[in-house]
Amino acid sequence: MIELAGVSHQFRIGKRGKERVVPVLHDINLKVEKGEIVAVVGRSGSGKSTLLNLMSGYIRPSSGEIRVGGQNVTKLDEGEWANFRLANYGFIFQSFQLIGSMTAYENVELPLVLKGIGSGERRAKVMKLLEQVGIAEFANHYPSELSGGQQQRVSVARSLILEPPIVLADEPSGSLDSENEKTLLTMIRQLNHELGITFVIITHDEQVASIAHRAIRLQDGRIGGLA
Repeated sequence: MIELAGVSHQFRIGKRGKERVVPVLHDINLKVEKGEIVAVVGRSGSGKSTLLNLMSGYIRPSSGEIRVGGQNVTKLDEGEWANFRLANYGFIFQSFQLIGSMTAYENVELPLVLKGIGSGERRAKVMKLLEQVGIAEFANHYPSELSGGQQQRVSVARSLILEPPIVLADEPSGSLDSENEKTLLTMIRQLNHELGITFVIITHDEQVASIAHRAIRLQDGRIGGLA
């Protein structure tokens, strides 16, 4: 589903003429197969978030090639990447990234609105998914009225509403207590098993990594071994 070949990335810091180059990732070769749960594990500063941003097209690699579903996405422009993300990716964030002025229902519905789906079909899809993640009774609540665990369930529902083949999760349990983390991880396993969704999970938490089929360890921007 996702293949990185010889991918390196560096940031340029400072004013023009006085820039310094900071290498972040070095010659990453990585394949994520369809239906896998892959955890990318490493300490803060190891390059995990940069790797996720490269996979999702928010930044371009300094060198190397990225393929998703067999398509070379390395040189897509911003508009092409926006459409590609909408069609292929769901996202789960540590900080939930819910829109505070929208209800749980409206947050989950938003990707369908952006895709031009009719209101009747939207309602059926949203309510079914909210029920699936156990949050239907809070459909009309705003994020500020929900617990952290409930907000993350809304975030998961939003990530799945367009039925993406791939979900990218950035420290998805980082803002959760142990009980809600356990619930989230169970949900991810079930979704992977029942729907065949491919998950790439960025984490420093060994408990989160333990649900993956593979854990890939990053150290100083390099793949440091498999677990």
